[in-house]
Amino acid sequence: MTSAIFSAINTLTKPLDEASVHDAQPTHQEALLAVLQGNRALLLEQLQSERSFEEVRRLREEVMAAAKWFSSNTEDATWGFVQECLLLLLTLARHLSIELELFKQACAPSAAKQHTPEMAPPLPPDILSVTQQKTLGAALQFVVSLGLCPYLAPGVGVPLGCRSAFGAMVEKLVRGGGVSAVGHRLLTTTNVLLQLAELSSFATLVFTHHLGDVMAALCQLGYQLSRTERRGTEEEKELSAEDCQTCKKALKSLLGKVYQPVVIKELLILQGGPKLCGAVGSFSGSSRRAALGSAPGWLRRLCGQLLSERLMQPNGVQAVVRAILEGGTGGESDWRKCDGVARILVACPQQSASADSYYRQVCPQILDLLHFKDKLTAHQFQSVATRVAVSMVQEKPSFAHQYLLTPLLEPLHRCTTASYESHSQAAVEEWELTRCVEDVYKIWVVGNSPSASLLKALEEVLPVIFTLFCFTKQNVSHLRAPCKDILLWYLSHSEMSVALSSLRQLSGLQEQKTETAHFHFTPGSDGGARFKSRDNLSDENDALYEKLSGEQWRLECLMQLLAELKDSDLPGDFLLDLLQELTRWAAEADKVKKDEQELDVSTMTLLEVEGQLLGQAARQGQRLILLQVLAVMVESLQHTVLLRKTTQFSAEDYSSMSRLLPPLETLSQKHSEVGIQELASNLRTVIATYGSYWPENLSAATQPSRNPETTAKNTSVSSRKKQKMQTEANDSQNSSHSSLPDSNTHITHPVSSGGSAAGITQHPGGRTSGNSAPCPSTEPFSNWLLEACDPDVPTRVFALRFLTQMVQNGNPEAVQAQEKVLMLFLENLEHEDSFVYLSAIQGLAVLADSYPKRILERLLKDFQHGPSLPTSNMAQSLETRLKVGEVLMRASRGVGELAPHLGRPLIGVFLQGTRDPDARVRASSLSNLGELCKQLDYALGPLAHELSSCVTALIKTEKEAEVRRAAVHVIALLLQGISNKTTQVLSDVLLDLYRALKWVVRSDPDDVAVLHAQLALEELDDVMRRSIFPEQKLEKKIVVLP
Repeated sequence: MTSAIFSAINTLTKPLDEASVHDAQPTHQEALLAVLQGNRALLLEQLQSERSFEEVRRLREEVMAAAKWFSSNTEDATWGFVQECLLLLLTLARHLSIELELFKQACAPSAAKQHTPEMAPPLPPDILSVTQQKTLGAALQFVVSLGLCPYLAPGVGVPLGCRSAFGAMVEKLVRGGGVSAVGHRLLTTTNVLLQLAELSSFATLVFTHHLGDVMAALCQLGYQLSRTERRGTEEEKELSAEDCQTCKKALKSLLGKVYQPVVIKELLILQGGPKLCGAVGSFSGSSRRAALGSAPGWLRRLCGQLLSERLMQPNGVQAVVRAILEGGTGGESDWRKCDGVARILVACPQQSASADSYYRQVCPQILDLLHFKDKLTAHQFQSVATRVAVSMVQEKPSFAHQYLLTPLLEPLHRCTTASYESHSQAAVEEWELTRCVEDVYKIWVVGNSPSASLLKALEEVLPVIFTLFCFTKQNVSHLRAPCKDILLWYLSHSEMSVALSSLRQLSGLQEQKTETAHFHFTPGSDGGARFKSRDNLSDENDALYEKLSGEQWRLECLMQLLAELKDSDLPGDFLLDLLQELTRWAAEADKVKKDEQELDVSTMTLLEVEGQLLGQAARQGQRLILLQVLAVMVESLQHTVLLRKTTQFSAEDYSSMSRLLPPLETLSQKHSEVGIQELASNLRTVIATYGSYWPENLSAATQPSRNPETTAKNTSVSSRKKQKMQTEANDSQNSSHSSLPDSNTHITHPVSSGGSAAGITQHPGGRTSGNSAPCPSTEPFSNWLLEACDPDVPTRVFALRFLTQMVQNGNPEAVQAQEKVLMLFLENLEHEDSFVYLSAIQGLAVLADSYPKRILERLLKDFQHGPSLPTSNMAQSLETRLKVGEVLMRASRGVGELAPHLGRPLIGVFLQGTRDPDARVRASSLSNLGELCKQLDYALGPLAHELSSCVTALIKTEKEAEVRRAAVHVIALLLQGISNKTTQVLSDVLLDLYRALKWVVRSDPDDVAVLHAQLALEELDDVMRRSIFPEQKLEKKIVVLP
């Protein structure tokens, strides 16, 4: 039965032989009309004559009897064709409905038990094949094109002529015949389509392809204003008020059932484009613009009302955004769409009861746009939400603050108002705090619109964000970066006075509205933070220590933020503000002290005395905080941050500084240190000449520090010890070389064993570069050898560094006395201070680089058998051997192309060292072996088997994890060194090395060794990929023919 109905529909909609049609009819319209008439006649003949269509004919007659709109005597061929299509579609719908009811009865729970789990569920009868859907879609297209679109009023919907050339021909065909009863036909077609859409298989096709046309017809039938002077008034009067009301209800029901973004798209199309002035033909070439430029006023108002209803319903904002942005690619057009949607959402529609109710309903939905997870959708939605927030703050500040910013910042405000009674556990959960910080980052930082309202709202919660930032600096948290960016954004975009006030609050110099005392931030389970009640400390000392350490940590975090503001004047202005306050307090100190002495306590009450004492204590505490902030700031921040401005002094400035000339003259003559005398003399010269003369060494002395590693962590004990030793070194040098007025020495101690020694480079004019020191040629070489044995550590270190530089520069005296220098370095190698023995290590490495054959032989002997000096301490033999191993590692890195020549004895000693009883020596030998093999290249071939056997044996049999790590690291360095030559050099042992690495990954209990093995396998994978799939190079070769 279903196949017979589709066969009848196919007969009605199939095209006839085009050759025969065009031979009989001269025009396209007449040919189309002949096809419609011929197909209808053929269908009626088949229904009457063929037995296969008996059931179809019977069901069709039942539908025809129930259809009051059917007219068999119509003279309009197109309407007659549409009627036949409608009848067949209704016939199909009735048949499928009957079959579906029978199917549901057959699939009752009792019948479902008969099916086994392996059986596929039966398909319902309304499931259509692809061919059937194509046939049904063609019939629906004929119905819409011939029975609906031609009867729409001008400007309602997209005209057929703007869709295709065939649509224009159909439009002329229908309207060319003087169509009457327009409203009746339009109502009939629309009602039938809605009746068909009640079946799911029909609804998909109708609403997917013809939703806009159905909506346009319902709008016209239900809302078009009646006019007394209109063509065809007799036919129009046939549409009763009841029909109009039914169409209105149908439209409302349709808009509620269909996917809302699709509805909004169609409403926007129905609403049309902006009103056009002049001829529409000026937009020729753009059918879309022409189609959207002529909607009547009643339809524009209706679509605007319906769009406003879509917007103000639940999830309406999301539907509007999806309707406009779905299918975007993130290009420039999408950015313009985001701006357009933002303007739509900010403007309160006229249909809204009040602006307050509109924004109260829309703003929460705008905040929800910030929380999508899909990347492309989230990016577009966040752009819209950010633009809406920025625009609302500018255009509707009161509503934005009440309904947008306050709910957004509510978790941060709760941190300052939480009470222990109402929040016995967590005042702010982790997900709330994470979402709040991310939303603030998106609107303030990504939106990047520093308006006064946004800055004011952020200022209220800035202390909480800063406290959270300080907490994340002590833990691993994904909130650290957004908190840091928010704070830097605020400090960068605020006015200078407001930013300085905020810095004073964050540093503790001013009272601030911060988190409550009974609550604190704790780590969350997802890498965020929670704000929960803290446990009271029973010990007052512990509480005091926690408070003081917390204040110190806050200052260090604040200094790290200021260090990030490299292009801002804020750090320097903040320092000047603190210095001005310190100066003001120093000036008022005598007056306050005098007032306190003159105060007569005997005439005061106890409350007044207590208030006086509390005031004194508060002032004293404020001064201590100021001094602490200044100390941390000067200690942590570089000169380049604090003194970014280049100050140009005027004549008045120099005149005011002239009173400094006598004190500077006194310093230049009587100070105990030569460096201070010279600096005072130079400053006096500059002031006296009003800047006309500027000594060169004064410029070098006033240059900022170039050490990039100076951070807030310098407050640790170890760093202070290094700074103290550095100061002692400078003092010792100044006292030792007071006869050298042009010396400007800066000593930098090595930080790790892998670091390089500070170079000493002499420049013209006595100036130095970087961490260099001048070469005092007047000092005898023997004195440097004596100072290298000085018990004072800074003096000894400086002498060792200078001797190293002399060896590196090929000084004749150092070359002649290289044996003495070698012995001196070996003696200092056993020193207990790290600054001394690291300098000796660097010196030995330079010696080995300059005289490799002789020095390496001596170093290999000491590494293999221990120190050979008569004065050596045999109790520290193992430690000395490890230091010599460090020297050999540096020497191995520096041998370069001489590795094949110099590496043979090194490899032998290192391989013997892998069997040493001490695990540290074995690990050191393996590390040195890896560094050397990295340089050997093709020379490694003959040693490949021996090396592979040694490494694989250690990997599988060594008990110490440190040695196994070193063995795996040897393979990694080996692969890195020979890279693309791996398959050639290690062809015989590559499989063994691969199996050893896989064994480590699968069986080794040490995580670090497994990590090294995985890195080595990745390196091997890259090598093999490059070998199997070499990079394609597009090259042109020019060959000269003989």
